Amino acid sequence: MKHILIVEDDTTFAVMLQTWLSKKKFSVASVSGIAAAKKTLIESSVDLVLCDLRLPDGDGIDLLEWVSNRNVNVPLIVMTSYAAIPSAVQAMKLGARDYISKPVNPEDLLQKINEVFNAGVKTGKQIPVSESVPEETNYLEGQSEAARQLYTYVKLVAPTSMSVLINGASGTGKEYVAKRIHQLSKRSEKPFVAIDCGAIPKELAASEFFGHKKGSFTGAIEDKVGAFIEADGGTIFLDEIGNLSYDVQVQLLRVLQERRVKPIGTTTEVKVDVRLIAATNEDLKAAIKSGAFREDLYHRINEFTIYMPHLCERGEDIPLFANFFLDQANRELEKPVPGFLPEAMERISQYTWPGNLREMRNTVMRAALLAQGNPIRVEHLGIDMNIDKPINILHDPDSERTKIVSALQKCSGNKSKAAAMLGIDRKTLYNKLKLYQIE
Repeated sequence: MKHILIVEDDTTFAVMLQTWLSKKKFSVASVSGIAAAKKTLIESSVDLVLCDLRLPDGDGIDLLEWVSNRNVNVPLIVMTSYAAIPSAVQAMKLGARDYISKPVNPEDLLQKINEVFNAGVKTGKQIPVSESVPEETNYLEGQSEAARQLYTYVKLVAPTSMSVLINGASGTGKEYVAKRIHQLSKRSEKPFVAIDCGAIPKELAASEFFGHKKGSFTGAIEDKVGAFIEADGGTIFLDEIGNLSYDVQVQLLRVLQERRVKPIGTTTEVKVDVRLIAATNEDLKAAIKSGAFREDLYHRINEFTIYMPHLCERGEDIPLFANFFLDQANRELEKPVPGFLPEAMERISQYTWPGNLREMRNTVMRAALLAQGNPIRVEHLGIDMNIDKPINILHDPDSERTKIVSALQKCSGNKSKAAAMLGIDRKTLYNKLKLYQIE
């Protein structure tokens, strides 16, 4: 049985095409972008690629060049409704086997597919086993105006040495943005070390950051290299920095000022060269006013601020992310789910996603499992449209406190529901209740 890969971001069209070709006794898989197509070609045996010319993360020409540069002997047919003749000419010069215009006539397409296979083209991937897809292909940046502005800032600040504070709700992709800044910086060949400040017990924070010598305290059963020394020459990413205790903030400020660390139990200072990227889902200015966060540390980590948009503010990207996460689910679960039925995609587009990208990924993963190889239906999603739209948290502390109190009143004091309504996680809500002294 011949294996065909469809690269198409129009979900409805991709599902229809996949269903029709399956009835013609082909084995068919579908992905929605160039990055996913590259990964599939590396990991799977593919006999023919049907690729749309315009895709969220590139175009068919990009894929053709990638295939050509790696001597991947897989024929490719380009599907396009954009400037058909010039595009087709360029695609054919780069090695495309054929092209077909949209709207696609199924019988014409079948004829072209059969011509490829009947010509006796030797197909199959010829990629070294050791080759892997770059890490950044595990994330989709999107094409909405909010996404374009976000990644314009990323590309602007990345080559500099400025400290960056990434401010945004949980699940919006703060760590990916931090990694992207590192990848585009002059430190890209050096380590990127991420620390979740919210997960470190207060008494172990200094050890995690600066390291310790064996026997320096109870439980120190061996020497430990701290995160700052580990990241020397590269980038250290401190996620949820607002959760650090005041004492640890003092130690962190000293290290950032002097660029030296002293592991616990030693008398020798170690010089370090690191770039700091921090992230928070809290209002650090409000924390400064309440005395929970040092103002001098805030200015040290905040030479450049990047605000992460909520997923509901990126409407144009929502279907793209849904298809992207489905591609991931198909690989992880080994379930060839062809796509979303139109009514399911409509539900996805209408939902406000209070948990942002993390919630969508989990939802799509679960739906792919329930679909058992069939297109995803509305009932597979489990989305409750009766949940109120998330209340956007503002950076003004008075407005933020008012919104939190209002959400708790609407939810009869249920903190889990209130957190979902506000578009934050429970841990963040508890931190804000403490910050604003809300009983």
